[in-house]
Amino acid sequence: MAVLAGCSGSDRPAGPAPSASATVTLSAPAVAAERPQARAVALSHLPANLRARVPRFAPPPPAAPKVKLPADGTAGWFSRIPTDQKVAFITIDDGWVKHPLAQRLLEAADVPVTLFLEADAIRSDPQYFAKLQSAGATIENHTISHPNLKGRSYAAQKHEICGGADQLATHYGRRPVLFRPPFGSYDHTTLRASHDCGMKAAFFWKETTNKGKVRFQEGSAVKPGDIILMHFRDRFPDDFLAVLQAIHRAGLTPARLEDYLP
Repeated sequence: MAVLAGCSGSDRPAGPAPSASATVTLSAPAVAAERPQARAVALSHLPANLRARVPRFAPPPPAAPKVKLPADGTAGWFSRIPTDQKVAFITIDDGWVKHPLAQRLLEAADVPVTLFLEADAIRSDPQYFAKLQSAGATIENHTISHPNLKGRSYAAQKHEICGGADQLATHYGRRPVLFRPPFGSYDHTTLRASHDCGMKAAFFWKETTNKGKVRFQEGSAVKPGDIILMHFRDRFPDDFLAVLQAIHRAGLTPARLEDYLP
């Protein structure tokens, strides 16, 4: 079943997001020796019905990047990463809904994920995403206010893309280098503005999930190199576990998207 829609208004709260912003203090991610213990602790704190649904993955293989980025002043554009390795990539967009179990689930799964965060969406609680960063997530760029960029002027697109990256850098101590355009909608200007804002590449997806159901653009199984889209929504546990199970059924392992870019 092909699914082309990305983020929608249903991911946003009914009221306006608070405008206050604060720089957060990050704690260091767990070192390798601590990770099995951290996973066990996180699993023990999950409700039993969720704990039983968390698959166990072997560590991902050392990344063997094959991506070649454009040399024409534009960012790359990918919905699947070219690779022969048995890996897939979990990406999570927006940030309006801050489910209390997200950190435990990331720690229990012990897999890398990439968060494409909207600056407006994270302002109400930037520390929430700092905790996910400490749990192993990498934070990347999804604009300031989530407009449809396609057809807008270079200046307007650059404002949203550069501004989103700048604000996330202030919060999380690292300026993003990857970008997802809202709704997956883009044009040549988007890729040019992305490049000029320091983004190496921008991303679509091959699978998406909502309400615990994974939907496929091609076929009925996750394929090596697929980029999977989910969102911070009310049913985050069901969506995240559905993605993990789909990857596991395909005989793949979640890997870090950033590791496969030059």
